[in-house]
Amino acid sequence: MAVDPQILQFYQRVAEHFGALPPPEDAPAQRARFEAIAALSDRPDPEGVDVSDLSLPLAGRTLDALVFRPKGVAAPRLIVWFHGGGWVVGAPRTTHRMLTALIAQDTGCAVVSVDYRLAPEHPFPTPADDARDALAYLAEHRVRLGFDPDFLAVGGDSAGGHLAAQAAQAVHAAVRPGLVNAQFLVYPVTTPAFGSESYNAFAQGPGLTRDEMRWYWEKFIGADALDRPLAQQDARIFLMAQPPRHTPPDTLVIVAAHDVLRDDGLRYADYLVQHGAQVITIEASGMTHAFARIQFEAERAREWMRRAAHAFVGMIREE
Repeated sequence: MAVDPQILQFYQRVAEHFGALPPPEDAPAQRARFEAIAALSDRPDPEGVDVSDLSLPLAGRTLDALVFRPKGVAAPRLIVWFHGGGWVVGAPRTTHRMLTALIAQDTGCAVVSVDYRLAPEHPFPTPADDARDALAYLAEHRVRLGFDPDFLAVGGDSAGGHLAAQAAQAVHAAVRPGLVNAQFLVYPVTTPAFGSESYNAFAQGPGLTRDEMRWYWEKFIGADALDRPLAQQDARIFLMAQPPRHTPPDTLVIVAAHDVLRDDGLRYADYLVQHGAQVITIEASGMTHAFARIQFEAERAREWMRRAAHAFVGMIREE
């Protein structure tokens, strides 16, 4: 199926605003451009969700976070969320605010979106460490913060999906197996390689190109690390580098059919199944990378994310 026409209309609008401008030269300029593009789709927070600030006092640093809490739900279940943006751009308060607010609304879960430190100023392993420690902290403080003490999920989109999945593996190894009950992964990055069928088919986008994804990986782990064979990659970088020590959480994976990262997500879903997880996989036809952030630009994008949220709720109903 072709790319959804409303998605293409959005890209046309982006081109009209930014196409004549020079490309960003560095990470700060890339962040500014990302913020400006996100502002084109800015919407008020949903009426059914309360939003508040939270500080996470971790060892040697304090991370900010936003809490999206569905109104009228006492002690809601918690999803700890990590935003996308190639580990380099993006922010809970601006570029990814709508996405996380809608997930809270659609799932009835509270979503805590963590403002982890970004590469290249803070390259690997800093974002991965921030994700791991934030997840462990929020798990420990669920009762004090008013969340269900018997449930914990982790989620993220794109590079945030990568951080979420590696954080779940890390806390299972360091804190307690089974601490994370579920994962909600939206077109996750899982592999520092660029030769898959989807990378070849959608190398020029739309939404995300192969060259852009390589640039993000280089800013995150460095060019030397990126050139290593997959078999030599750290398991926090290449999520399928080795079998997990413990059974992975039940997982919802949604990928976009027209996305260089499509096969990253599908292969990771297969990996989870092979190691004992219950997995729901959704391939969103007509969608491109980042469709989850522009749900109000395309009716089908909104419908796909509602469908993913409802599938996630069904998956965790018996937890």
